[in-house]
Amino acid sequence: MSGPPAGADPVRVRVVVTGRVQGVWFRDTCRERARREGVAGWVRNRPDGAVEAELEGPPAAVARLVEWCREGPPRARVDAVEVTDLPPRGERGFRVR
Repeated sequence: MSGPPAGADPVRVRVVVTGRVQGVWFRDTCRERARREGVAGWVRNRPDGAVEAELEGPPAAVARLVEWCREGPPRARVDAVEVTDLPPRGERGFRVR
């Protein structure tokens, strides 16, 4: 069975980043990088101190943004990144919640 070329279909993931990730420009920097990569979705601070994001777009662009989340902006200290695959929703744009 043949389908579209590998990597042609958009992917969506949920990323939960723990460590010192609030109050260090994580969300704003994530939004700027997502827009630069053409990735849709959202990012928000969680009450437990983590940052959570849903990222949707071309597989390579989403992968680059997930890799960036593993380091974050200069003042962040990332302890762990949990990535969960989700079904794409056709979301457009990227926002801070």
